[in-house]
Amino acid sequence: MQEEDTPERIFRMKDGYSKLRGKTEREQHLTDILELLKEEQLYVKLFNCEVRIRISNSWKQHLQWASFLGHVINIDGIHVDPAKIAAIKNWDVPTTPIEIRSFLGLAGYYWRFISNFSKIALPLTNLTQKSESFVWTQKQEEAFQTLKQRLYNAPILTLPEGNDDFVVYCDVSHQGLGCVLMQRDKVIAYASRQLKIHEKNYTTHDLELGAVVFALKIWRHYLYGTKCRVYSTYLIRRSLT
Repeated sequence: MQEEDTPERIFRMKDGYSKLRGKTEREQHLTDILELLKEEQLYVKLFNCEVRIRISNSWKQHLQWASFLGHVINIDGIHVDPAKIAAIKNWDVPTTPIEIRSFLGLAGYYWRFISNFSKIALPLTNLTQKSESFVWTQKQEEAFQTLKQRLYNAPILTLPEGNDDFVVYCDVSHQGLGCVLMQRDKVIAYASRQLKIHEKNYTTHDLELGAVVFALKIWRHYLYGTKCRVYSTYLIRRSLT
């Protein structure tokens, strides 16, 4: 088989090109390969893979969108699942710590869609602690309604294209760390977490360094082996002075 014969169902090996006989066979081969990689705990870098495929018109209608693990993915990017967001929108005000944990469990599944999720959720998280009396105040009500509103109007997250032009922005406060991963001015994901007890004594400089480490770890699968820019408000301000 020659290189010019590779418009569809073709994969390249060291000794040339090979072609699968049909849709069923290539799906089974792909499944077998992925299962083998999983069993051996081997991982593939997508930017090192070369995929060549021709999609017929009859198949294009089936590839307009896909539902995967509570997300809807299409050509525009990654969306929250409307069915799950409807459940969050109609969620009654929690009356016990268990109900708060249930709400945060579902809402927290979409933390990457909300900037400073942990900071917003802090008043609710505090009520789940055994040392806290359950008293629903205006702070909890505002946090509850804000999360519902942010999730109902969640942005579309961009699917990464290649491994270039990644930018990480970090910020901190006494309530937590916040980061955003972007590529070519489009948001790929948000991330945040509350401060640990010992971190509450850190200086702003140390907290922002901690935010940078947190971001690089959580997005390691995007950033490992690449060059990216990292911005942090306090560190930039200090470098300018």
